[in-house]
Amino acid sequence: MHNTSTLTKARLFICLFSTFILATGLLFSNPAAYAENTVAREPILVTGHSNPDTDSTASAIALSHLLNQLGKSAVPMTQGPLNPETKYVLERFSVPAPELVGNVANRNIAIVDFTDTPQAPAGFDKANLVFIADHHKLGNVTSSSPLEAWILPYGSTATVLYQVYTYYGIPVPKDIAGVMLGAILSDTVIFRSATATDKDLESANALAKIAGVDDIPALGMKLFAIKSDISQTGSMELLQRDYKEFNMNGQKIGIAQLEMTDSTPALKRKAGFLSAMKDMKEKTHSQSVLFMLTDIMQGNTTLLVVSDNPQLIENAFSKKIVNDEMKLPGVMSRKKQLIPDLEKAFRK
Repeated sequence: MHNTSTLTKARLFICLFSTFILATGLLFSNPAAYAENTVAREPILVTGHSNPDTDSTASAIALSHLLNQLGKSAVPMTQGPLNPETKYVLERFSVPAPELVGNVANRNIAIVDFTDTPQAPAGFDKANLVFIADHHKLGNVTSSSPLEAWILPYGSTATVLYQVYTYYGIPVPKDIAGVMLGAILSDTVIFRSATATDKDLESANALAKIAGVDDIPALGMKLFAIKSDISQTGSMELLQRDYKEFNMNGQKIGIAQLEMTDSTPALKRKAGFLSAMKDMKEKTHSQSVLFMLTDIMQGNTTLLVVSDNPQLIENAFSKKIVNDEMKLPGVMSRKKQLIPDLEKAFRK
């Protein structure tokens, strides 16, 4: 028995030692292959854009769950602190907030609600992109290998992901259905935005049924009441709350948006916002920083402008900038009613 036990231990030692030699040999002789093997075993990090909103956060949570159901280990992440509206939605449906993402170099990553690299996390250019879900214009992301991508012209990435759930025949859990519903209501401005589609309404109704929400408009108005309370928040924080950077013909443009049920309190803080915009422009070395103060009840936007070339902004909308602001009646959507005209003006 003693000899047999000793032999078994010896065999185990040899097996473990051989594995160690194989691993370290792979590491030192072919570091790239070792790293690739390690990455393959790590979970997919799912994240939305910088300065996360409700749609990017809910979509990261939803896609992570979906990928796990498909047999792929995934965890939701966020690039920054959550705004009050998003915190409310997660608490309302008892969903934990995602952890903050760090440098994603050499990691598997899935992205939601953006495809413009200025909105990506640190190390994104060295990450392995495996999945995209979005509802914006196609940006400048690239991948080193084939990937799954769902980019559809709906009002919310959560709507896109509901279609993915349906395609795979995977049921949406009650809690995740709730946060997805909140995301659709937030991004479509309770279906008032020019980006809202029949698919958004159809998906919201289905998700509300799963989540047990009987009054969809009431939930939507609660979200915008939270979003509209800016009395205790500083100008720079409000500017950064929904701030996105874009590359337009080689020029860096920052565009923020604040959606409210009444824009009057925000307009009274114009001087503070302009000061914050100038600081942001200098800090980010941007050509222009724009701030959309959007009144969802009136259905219009006051655009605050800080720019090296205000004429370009005026050309984009065929309107004059007066006292650092431009009135845009009927404009509520950054991605559909602002960015296309700006990009066209910057290309000229």
